[in-house]
Amino acid sequence: MTIAPLSGGLGVRTRLIDDPGRLIDLLPDDQNPLSWVRGSDGLVGWGEVARFTGTGPQRFTEADAWWQSFTRRLRVTDDVQVPGTGPVAFASFTFADSSAGSTLVVPRVLVGRRDGLSWVTEFGDGPPAVRAVSPVRPTGTLRFADGMLPVAGYRTAVAEAVRRMRAGELEKACLAHDLLAVGDEPFDPRFLLGGLAERYPTCWSYAVDRLVGATPELLVRRTAGVVESRVLAGTIWPGSGDNLSGQLLGSAKDRHEHALAVDSLADALRPLCSTLDVPEQPGVIALHNVSHLSSDVRGTLDPADPASLLELAEAVHPTAAVGGTPRKAALRLITELEGMDRGRYAGPVGWVDSSGDGELGIALRCAQLDGPVARLFAGCGIVADSDPHKEAREAAAKMVAVRDALQAGN
Repeated sequence: MTIAPLSGGLGVRTRLIDDPGRLIDLLPDDQNPLSWVRGSDGLVGWGEVARFTGTGPQRFTEADAWWQSFTRRLRVTDDVQVPGTGPVAFASFTFADSSAGSTLVVPRVLVGRRDGLSWVTEFGDGPPAVRAVSPVRPTGTLRFADGMLPVAGYRTAVAEAVRRMRAGELEKACLAHDLLAVGDEPFDPRFLLGGLAERYPTCWSYAVDRLVGATPELLVRRTAGVVESRVLAGTIWPGSGDNLSGQLLGSAKDRHEHALAVDSLADALRPLCSTLDVPEQPGVIALHNVSHLSSDVRGTLDPADPASLLELAEAVHPTAAVGGTPRKAALRLITELEGMDRGRYAGPVGWVDSSGDGELGIALRCAQLDGPVARLFAGCGIVADSDPHKEAREAAAKMVAVRDALQAGN
């Protein structure tokens, strides 16, 4: 665990501002822009006041303890008093306990908008931070190369997972593979972020430590004692025939996969809630490249001991939507068959404020940027009825989101 030092008595102030326009357009030429934006609302930040990094099964607990300690030492002036004002940290956690890179980043400047209100939060007592404004750099020419698990290896992994499920070893596992996009110059994270936000306005467009993506799946939101989650599992994509929603709702395989994901989330949340509303039937959410079965779960936290956002994340991650069921068997299978470190792909990503409220999505439809190399990820929920070739096509359809955004204008 690494914690950046903090001087005592640091001041932070939130004040109302006029509508700043599209939030993502405010981001300066910074190699580590911070974003959590959906439509016109959300948060963006730049600069860095403090940082937590951790690894291991206690990373959520340690991050939560650090964040509480950090915020208690601040002199806070909050003229707005809505979720996302006052001190805020952007969060991104690894999928696996053993992976390094889980982090909280506290921005020097944050700009937010919610329900018609716009605000800026700034640390320090000096003049406002100056942004280094420069045009967004397009990607340019790209070359694609196999990642740690090529498509052929992915099909083999899916086939082996199906064999084990039919033998009764487990019910579901979510397997992923990666793809490398290589440019001639280092990527500008703002180009990918802006392209995803434009194409997928109903998703949460995020950027933390150069992990950039747009996720349709909300792992957990905490607001004043209420917890919410949007579970997605079961997928269809254009080219699969007519009436995609009807096909998806009528698919026994997809309905079973979805039910496993909803049940795993509900089972994890129920001990922390006094009430929990779980829909009996899923709906369908349609995106530009795919459609998913979707269920919105809502609960009231135990008022005697309400869990913080990061405590909720520790309880529910990974759900069967990105891990599998039974959880331990699925995680062992993922480690064995993928043979790669997912890093922060499929881990919780979002923001947390000083009251323990905030939003964490699941880091899907994303790329990890490293200079001129972008590592793209996509995965699918595998059950006993899965077909390896169809699952590879589904993963390719999901990867279209990032590929198109990277190649825009080329």
